[in-house]
Amino acid sequence: MDNFEHVTEPVSPSGRYFNTQVLCAYVFGFLESEVPIDFSPAKYLFEDVFLPVNPRFSSIMVRDEEGEMKWKRVEVKAEDHIKVPTFPENESIELYDQYFDDYVSRMLTERTPQDKPLWEIHVIKYPTSNAAGTLIFKLHHALGDGYSLVGALLSCLHRADDPSRPLSFPSRKPSASPPSKKGFLRRFPSTVFSFFNSISDFGWSIVKSSIIEDDKTPIRSGEEGVESQPCVISNVSFSLDQVKQIKSKLGVTINDVITGVIFYGIRLYMQEIDSKAGKANSTGLVMLSTRNIGSYQSIQEMMKADSKSPWGNHISFLHVTIPKLSQASLSNPLEFVWKAQKIIKRKRNSFTVFLIEWLLDMELKLRGHEAVAKHIYGTLRNSSVVVSNLIGPMEPMVLANHPVKGLYFTMTGGPESINIAVISYTRTLRITLKTQKGFIDETKFKFCVVKAFEVISKAAMDIPNKSEG
Repeated sequence: MDNFEHVTEPVSPSGRYFNTQVLCAYVFGFLESEVPIDFSPAKYLFEDVFLPVNPRFSSIMVRDEEGEMKWKRVEVKAEDHIKVPTFPENESIELYDQYFDDYVSRMLTERTPQDKPLWEIHVIKYPTSNAAGTLIFKLHHALGDGYSLVGALLSCLHRADDPSRPLSFPSRKPSASPPSKKGFLRRFPSTVFSFFNSISDFGWSIVKSSIIEDDKTPIRSGEEGVESQPCVISNVSFSLDQVKQIKSKLGVTINDVITGVIFYGIRLYMQEIDSKAGKANSTGLVMLSTRNIGSYQSIQEMMKADSKSPWGNHISFLHVTIPKLSQASLSNPLEFVWKAQKIIKRKRNSFTVFLIEWLLDMELKLRGHEAVAKHIYGTLRNSSVVVSNLIGPMEPMVLANHPVKGLYFTMTGGPESINIAVISYTRTLRITLKTQKGFIDETKFKFCVVKAFEVISKAAMDIPNKSEG
């Protein structure tokens, strides 16, 4: 490690604090194939995507002569990064589901070797009830955030109907958002209000990250070392068209609808396990990209020095109080969507996200990356649920002649008992639930999330159209 001939660039601040003893975070991407899978997609990704896309995929972290962490180019061998597990042959789909779940559960808690580039591709060639085969991408958060890594994957996928045309993505805008015609004087009070909201939310975030813990509830065990304990992955799928109908009826965003559904489902689950838990203090930590762009850019664009959406980790977080169950919300579940919209809109219109990013940068300069890692870990530990979402393409995709049936992702490394990741693909919205094994009843939790969606959907559809009123 004392040969620095191939040292290329400094490790970014986020790359350092996402790869410490306290916090070692990964992003996992799952591509489900419609046809039996073989080695060719993994070989294509290895040779034509990961190695050429960015020097970090063929580099390891080393400390140079001045004590600074740098990326060092190394030789990359396919056998070190492409894993093909062997399951018993000619078994039932139910057994292959179990083999798959057990394999994924083990993989989620294992760290990649530090003397090799920090990524792996796992080729599951056996069928499950969801797909004929599955590719799993294990990518260390030090390489980039979910936006960067999903963007890299999407760059190697093509539209099934016409590979020459670009993929398109659903809009994140509200259904009804007329442009503001207010002058400066009329906007001034809301600007001042936003400023004070920002300071208040920023102060609360600091206190929440360092001092105040959520209550121990059916969704938060509060145990030490949850990040290294076994976990379970389960999925819930909803029709994106149905989500858009709810969005249009309520005049909100898709994100507002999904957040309301998730929070309502969480409270239903908590009450199902413990009737008193519906009133407990619980917080959702919503992960956000600080990029000011609505869709993905090509890898070439991301790598430019002046890119609007640069490669790397550009994320922050917001503490969002999970609304408590009340008689009003039980009789009108749309209250959860309205409250989600109000909270997120207020926080989105504040500067809190950027103040938190600034705080982490200052803490890094003054106290080092281990201190920042402890701060982020404490933030995750003191909250109940982590929620993140990414937008996926609207058209079916193909990877090396393998039609992609489904797409989902999750993240590991934090001490939360529940991690929820949301992504859309074609006409489906996929919610992936990573839950602490033995503590969360994943079957009951899934049922409550589905019930929440159905109840909210029915309530929204029962609202008469304006033309009918």
